[in-house]
Order: sequence, then C-alpha cells, then structure tokens
Amino acid sequence: MIGYGPRAPQVAWPGGARVAISLVLNYEEGGENSVLHGDAQSEAFLSDIAGAQPWPGQRHWNMDSIYEYGARAGFWRLHRLFTRRDLPVTIYGVASALARSPEQVKAMKTARWDIASHGLKWVEHKDMPEEVERAQIAEAIRLHTEVVGEPPRGWYTGRCSVNTVRLTAETGALDWISDTYDDDLPYWLEAGERDQLVIPYTLEANDMRFATAPGWVTGQDFGQYLIDSFETLHAEGGRMVSIGLHCRLIGRPGKLAGLIRFLDHVAARGGAWFATRSQIADFWAAQYPPRRYPRPSRMDRETFVQRYGSIFEHSPWIAERAYQLELGPAHDTAVGLHNALARMFRSATPEERLGVLRAHPDLAGKLAQARRLTAESTQEQTSAGLDALTDQERTTFQTLNGAYVAKHGFPFIIAVRDNTKASILAAFETRIANDTATEFATACRQVERIAEIRLMDLLP
Repeated sequence: MIGYGPRAPQVAWPGGARVAISLVLNYEEGGENSVLHGDAQSEAFLSDIAGAQPWPGQRHWNMDSIYEYGARAGFWRLHRLFTRRDLPVTIYGVASALARSPEQVKAMKTARWDIASHGLKWVEHKDMPEEVERAQIAEAIRLHTEVVGEPPRGWYTGRCSVNTVRLTAETGALDWISDTYDDDLPYWLEAGERDQLVIPYTLEANDMRFATAPGWVTGQDFGQYLIDSFETLHAEGGRMVSIGLHCRLIGRPGKLAGLIRFLDHVAARGGAWFATRSQIADFWAAQYPPRRYPRPSRMDRETFVQRYGSIFEHSPWIAERAYQLELGPAHDTAVGLHNALARMFRSATPEERLGVLRAHPDLAGKLAQARRLTAESTQEQTSAGLDALTDQERTTFQTLNGAYVAKHGFPFIIAVRDNTKASILAAFETRIANDTATEFATACRQVERIAEIRLMDLLP
C-alpha cells in the first residue's frame, strides 16, 4: 500500500519526453475457450455479445466468429496503423493463439514488435491449482519460444490467480511481468534472491471497456479518455501510461477512430516516448536499478529488536511490542516503522513513558564528558556542537540540567539535530519555566522526533 509514496522519482525519459506510452496489443484469438481446443465450454469473455455465458459442451458460433474477426481483420487493420506511423508495440501473445497464427507472428516479427507471453491459453486461472499453473507457465514459455523463435522477455496472464505474480517471478526467466495495476511507474519486486521488475498494466485505459459496463460506447469515448490521461500525465511529467488493445475490439472501424484521434493528438502535442515494454524495462534497469536493504517487516524478532531496540533510548521493550503489530511493507520505511514504534510508546503507561524520558542523558552532561553515551546520542550531541563547549557554556548547561531535573524529575530532551547550540540554550531557558505536565508532553514529542531522525539514518 506504500509504493513510492512521496519518494516517486521524477523520471527523465529518453529524448526529454514527459510521458512514456506503452501500446499493448493483446493477441488472444485462437487461445480462447473452445470445444475445438479440448475445452469443456465456449468462451464468454470480452466480446461484443452482451452478457455472454459459457455453453458447456457446445461451440458458440457467434462468439467463435467474433474472435475470428480479431485474427482475420482486426489484427491487420492495427498492423497497418502502427507500422505506417512507425510506432513500437508490445504484443501480449497467448502461446496457443500464436501457434495457430503463423502469418500474424511473421508480421509481428517483421515489424520488430516486442512479443511477450500472455500465458498458455486465454482462460481463467483463479481456481487453477498452483502446481497446474506453474506447469502451464513453463509450457507457455516453451511453446512461445518454439513458435516465435526466441523466449518471451515479459509476461502478462491477465485472467490471473493470486499466485501468478509469484510464480512468474520465480521462473527467473522474465525481464518484466505486468499482472499488477498498482502504479504509474515500474518498480522492483524482491522474489527470493532475484529482483523482478514489474511494469504495471491497466484495465481502464483499455478497449476492454467496450465489452464491459460501465464502458465505452463510441470510439470517441475511448479516444477522449486516452487524451485526458495523457494530458494529466504530461502535466505531472515523468510518468508512463499503458494502453490496452484487443484485435477483436479496437480492430473494429468505429472503435479504431478514437485511437487514431488520440495518436494524432499526441503527435501534435509532443512530449511522448512511445516504447515497448522491454525498452522501458531496459531503461528502468539502467537508470533505476534495484536497491536492497534490510526490511523490518521481514526480520525475525531477535534481529528486529537488536536493530531497532535503541531507537527509543535504552528502551528495547518498545521494539518488542511493535514487532507484535501487523508489520508489512508500509513499515519498511523510516516513516512507517516510526509510526509502529511511536504507537507503542504512546500506548504505554505514564510510568513506562517516564522511564523512557529518564533513560535519556543530560545534554553536555557527565556521561558525555566520560564518553559513555550511546552511539546515537554521541552523534546527535556532536552534530549540534555540544562536544566542543567553552567552559562558560558547559557550566551553563550543567546548571540548567540540574535545575530542570530538580523541577520536573526527568532530563531536558530536545531533538538536537533539528537545532543549533544557540537554539537549544534558548529552548532550555524557556521550557524550564513550564509546568511539569506541559514539559512531560513536550519531552514525549521530542523523544518521538529523535526516534524519527534515527530511523531516517537507517531506512528510506
């Protein structure tokens, strides 16, 4: 649920483009459910037949004919459009469909299109046993290689299961996978020892909505939506947009007109880098390589407490309690983990929180002079110049420390890395006059801030 968060890179695409555009043509015709293919029923998904249902044990002649249109006419109309404009295209090719379409495969290769795998068959995978899906992935790669002449660099199942992303990443054979819809930029997924690039896809900038409700009615609906998407991302800059197409849908003349208007608009507007998904993958791997770091949500309890037990001064119990929370990827950043640790500090008893305050050393006090501070406290006090005080400054700090503790019962606490020596002294002299309840609340907020700064040294 975190993704890049506020750290999303402002990508400089090749040629100074503000938007990378990935045109994806799904080639499924010949891979759909059909009794001719040994399936138990007819296809019922993504066609112009509203409310179609599978026909067990029968061919659905109208459905078969619509899919056939995609191969016979729609593909070639799109091929002419894209090759005349010299636009790079990524094919999501169902392996069994490619095997039944040698003319189309030759045309794809001649156009130097990027032919990725769209699975073995254009069927539903949600109820498929994991071992069966794993075997189908392997067979799809084998058949694709046999038909196309080279293995696929990318993968998109589409009608996927909860296991699909993990299973495709585990093959170790793919430069990129796209069975996610969760970002406007590629990102890296840690799959065991391997870093897998994910290039998210789209179900909204997609002609499939001609066959779903709510959906597109006219080509103009689709074209205007694509234009609006492009203009929004053009204004943001440094983002990518995927456009999903199907031969039997956008390949119809009236629907294609909307896509043509979009392409004309982009050509006039400028600022776009049309690229295959493999080109985007190569760019991303070169410019934004994967970065691994120890992730709190994946640590065992002992490692977690050892690494983060000192974030709140001498109070490892806070880390121990935080470990029991529902830690996930959202807690693998400084902000995320700080939230988890701070929750445990805030929900502790007043006595426990007072113990945390008392665990903090005096500023420029005797422990600092004896070099007995924790590594974190030493670094913090040094950053504000508290290790290089004049005799007069040291005396002033010692006097204030004594008076503050005598009045409030805990040391004066301030996030010194947010301050200078002068501002620390000014705050000291102001806060010492506050009542103890006010100072307790102020000190607790400063303790949380100190913890946040310490985590920023360790995590993104």
